Amino acid sequence: MKKTLKLLALTAALAVTGAAASSAETVKVGIAAEPYPPFTSPDANGNWEGWEIEFMKAVCAEAKLDCVVTPVAWDGIIPALTAKKIDMIIGSMSITEERLKTIDFSDKYYNTPTGVIGTKGEDIKPTPEGLAGKTLGVQVSTVHQAYATKHFAPAGVEIKEYQTQDEANQDLAAGRLDAVQADAIALDAFLQSDQGKACCDYKGDVAPDVDVLGPGVGVGLRKGEAELKEKINAAIQAIRENGTYEAFSKKYFDFDIYGG
Repeated sequence: MKKTLKLLALTAALAVTGAAASSAETVKVGIAAEPYPPFTSPDANGNWEGWEIEFMKAVCAEAKLDCVVTPVAWDGIIPALTAKKIDMIIGSMSITEERLKTIDFSDKYYNTPTGVIGTKGEDIKPTPEGLAGKTLGVQVSTVHQAYATKHFAPAGVEIKEYQTQDEANQDLAAGRLDAVQADAIALDAFLQSDQGKACCDYKGDVAPDVDVLGPGVGVGLRKGEAELKEKINAAIQAIRENGTYEAFSKKYFDFDIYGG
């Protein structure tokens, strides 16, 4: 009888534990399906890794959310969010007034410069005058495409759009482009590769334009989901204050990626 009671008690305890574990809210986190090192990229087994994956895990743990990585093609990631195919975006998405017309954002979680790389030995400056007559590669549906269209195209710069950043980098290395514009950290990752070292160098940061480039990168959220936004903002603040953010960031960067 005692054994039976103990077994029943153990079963009940396990049921409670299981219920508590399953009570965590499941959230589909959209990331770009295309590799974007050092922020997101698949390993040899297809598991996603990188700084932004570690950020996601830290935020979700702090917010007590069961987060599932859900790769989506970059140019379809906002429609996937609004259609409820994913629940939030953690994909180096800059907070801009244009995007805020469609979706909401958390507080920023990093902010880095926008830069231009080009062929070694070429006198290219990241200005309208310095790129005039050149062909500049940008990833489609990014702030870099918007910036180049606004600032460089009127000066006679040919803007060539790519579905992925890697495709733009490859065309630059192959001599089909004069320069590429993107986030400075992502460009540095390419320049540190054997291919990047052989072909290209950093030409400098573009002039600021907060209206286009935004104040930083935030978690993309559907409008009207105030509770989730509050959880994410609180989690970002918590991991910044308790040292978690700094700890995983040191594995990737020798500077404060949070920025000003």
